[in-house]
Amino acid sequence: MALPNNHRVKRAAHDLAESSYQENPSKRGEPGWDEKQRILLADMALHLLQTALKEGELSEEGLKRNLFSILTISNQLIPGYELKNVADKLYSA
Repeated sequence: MALPNNHRVKRAAHDLAESSYQENPSKRGEPGWDEKQRILLADMALHLLQTALKEGELSEEGLKRNLFSILTISNQLIPGYELKNVADKLYSA
């Protein structure tokens, strides 16, 4: 069952994350890249929130897509845990 719809709050948070990401000019290996990836991680977490709170049955494909993105980004931020391998397993099963 979905929680009460706070659509404006979710939309505002999502818009803020996306605009912050787009405004950050950093490229891989440059100063600011980790910050840009943290913003992207926040954006993907908001997509997970939208998937989890969507009316009706939980979309397995949507959940897998959200988790894949979160794990792939997190792999860069906390190396040594092979999170990309875990992410890849979501689509190999």
